[in-house]
Amino acid sequence: QVQLVESGGGLVQAGGSLRLSCQASKRTFSGYVMAWFRRAPGREREFVAAIRWNNYTPTYATSVKERFTISIDDTKIMVHLQMNSLKSEDTARYFCASGSISWYNDVAEEAQYDHWGQGTQVTVSS
Repeated sequence: QVQLVESGGGLVQAGGSLRLSCQASKRTFSGYVMAWFRRAPGREREFVAAIRWNNYTPTYATSVKERFTISIDDTKIMVHLQMNSLKSEDTARYFCASGSISWYNDVAEEAQYDHWGQGTQVTVSS
């Protein structure tokens, strides 16, 4: 069982930046994918970004591409989400997730993930 703990959320003005972090309790095998999802008030949880642990290949939702960057700190078993040029529509609770996902499956699909953190709140004021 992998436990995930998010941190780094907060209140920021539009145009600002935040860096979210996700601490995993243990290493997983190379087929694992780490991802960030978010849920805005009144909306379904949606995919934000994912990264494969074995080759660091990232995938981004169109809405955050060019603004967000996902990365892995393998030494610390952490995943980060650097969020720049934040917009009010980025306001949401952000969740870290992990799962064993084959290369031919969609990393943006919520059902692919086995482990979830409790989330961290990001609020962007306009």
